[in-house]
Amino acid sequence: MRDYKEEDYLLISGIQHFVFCRRQWALIHVEQQWEENFFTMDGILLHERADDYSIRESRKDIITIRALPIKSKSLCVTGKCDVVELKLSSDGVCLPKYDNTYKVYPVEYKRGKPKDDDSDNLQLLAQAICLEEMLMTAIDKAYMFYFETRRRQEVVFTEIMRKRLYDLVTEMHYYMDKGITPKVRISKKCKTCSLNNICMPKINEEKNVSLYIQRRIDE
Repeated sequence: MRDYKEEDYLLISGIQHFVFCRRQWALIHVEQQWEENFFTMDGILLHERADDYSIRESRKDIITIRALPIKSKSLCVTGKCDVVELKLSSDGVCLPKYDNTYKVYPVEYKRGKPKDDDSDNLQLLAQAICLEEMLMTAIDKAYMFYFETRRRQEVVFTEIMRKRLYDLVTEMHYYMDKGITPKVRISKKCKTCSLNNICMPKINEEKNVSLYIQRRIDE
């Protein structure tokens, strides 16, 4: 991966879009198109609590930081963590600001429930890599909180996950650099996609658009 300027870093939030559908990611991040639906608005409202600086936990061995800006030079990505928990630990990283040593754990908040794919986990791993570089520490796990199940789920990071994330981000940079929007691959996910009206998957899947239009006229 080439060395990018910070203004050309990709958004970490785009990793979930990319795993869900490469075309959806490109429409949003390459072509700058967006359309709200119930699911996107619901997710925004649920995240407001995580981004609220007035909410603090009073557990004496944990410091909670909210909406922390982060970036990674190795991945050339940027974004923010919903929550970062600093847990007091003798074998953690020394943080002079808090006058002690801590284990670092990003916590991501998501609407719904755990997904069938690994998009959420890879997005969380990207946050962890950012924190590893910024704080010069190692992070072997983090946590997802799903609003539908109301449960916190531990995510353990493996070398296989790290390799997959690097490969995905490299592919994302390639599409962004070339200005490429991949062709659509119709699936059941299209029904809930917030960009269905923009993407028009049935039309874009047709190899011959004029043939598609004529077919509709004949109907």
